[in-house]
Amino acid sequence: MTAIIDMHIQELVKPDGRPLTLYSNKPIPAGLVAPSPFPDPQNANPHLRWHPLRGEWVTYAAFRQNRTYQPPPQYNPLAPTSDPQHPTEMPAGDYEIAVFDNRFPSLALDSHDPPVLTVPTAPANGHCEVVVFTQDPQAALGRLPLSRIELLLQVWGDRTTRIGGRQHIQYVLPFENRGAEVGVTLHHPHGQIYCYPFVPSVPARQLAQEREYYLQHGSSLLCDMARDEAADGKRVLFQDEHAIAFVPACARYPYEVWVMPTAPCKDFAALTPPQRASLARALKTVLLKFDKLWDRPFPYLMAWYQAPTDGAEHPETQLHCQFYPPYRTRDRLKYLAGTELAAGMFAMDVLPETTAYELQQVEVNLEDGA
Repeated sequence: MTAIIDMHIQELVKPDGRPLTLYSNKPIPAGLVAPSPFPDPQNANPHLRWHPLRGEWVTYAAFRQNRTYQPPPQYNPLAPTSDPQHPTEMPAGDYEIAVFDNRFPSLALDSHDPPVLTVPTAPANGHCEVVVFTQDPQAALGRLPLSRIELLLQVWGDRTTRIGGRQHIQYVLPFENRGAEVGVTLHHPHGQIYCYPFVPSVPARQLAQEREYYLQHGSSLLCDMARDEAADGKRVLFQDEHAIAFVPACARYPYEVWVMPTAPCKDFAALTPPQRASLARALKTVLLKFDKLWDRPFPYLMAWYQAPTDGAEHPETQLHCQFYPPYRTRDRLKYLAGTELAAGMFAMDVLPETTAYELQQVEVNLEDGA
């Protein structure tokens, strides 16, 4: 067991060979055993196919059709257990966060022998992990204590450093899908980390814009945007000395929110303790406002963008989070339509200032999650 800045780590191995890493703010007891619902290795072998018209890779993993999908409450594969007759993914014990390899990955480091087709193909030499935020299946990320959210930011940094240093890995993307509306298959507070053998098209385009701006202005595009949003104030949801959360003036989704440090910071590992504490407060503020505004668990996709893991300095890049909620109005879901999917041009029916004002009016208590 090791500790990194008061973060305690214990590494175990599941019966099917997958690693399990436990994290906590306090020492983790010895003797915990890693369970698995599966006795044998998956031997997953996804592959990539090149899309010539879009100039991007698509990953294929047909075995994912057999993954666990919305199981009944009496069987929760992410709930901890000490019952050897009913193994799940997590052991019972005193720890806070668990990370393990996805049993049904879209990317796998040892993938091999892709099929020969009419388009270029390649092994999907990436990595997919599941990050379980809490052992309580009824909790939510926004209702966890600030210390747990700070720990999660450290965990994301540790995973980025570990996996980003492996051969093939060029980009590490932590994210959370919350709610059946965005495709969640397991209703337990958890997220995922996808580690790609290339920089995917969305962060690649963002990085290109950041790089061009940095070369022209000598400063970070996102930091300057955050400065301007703070000065304007109309769309700011949270701000302190080290972090900010706001609805961007250019939001493409209703209730889209960005969260970031205010000073340059390229990735999770570069966060200082004060930045991490502020970022946890900003993140929890947004999550509580979402739920309280709608008076229900608010569905969203939360994606965290950071620098590529290619060893370069990337002074142009800023660690930040983007929330993509699926709602257009209070009673109608927002799905991508013709102009968004076919043209890539988003059409907004509500002003960012309107949704920001709604969220600004929601008062939250960061200490008790109310």
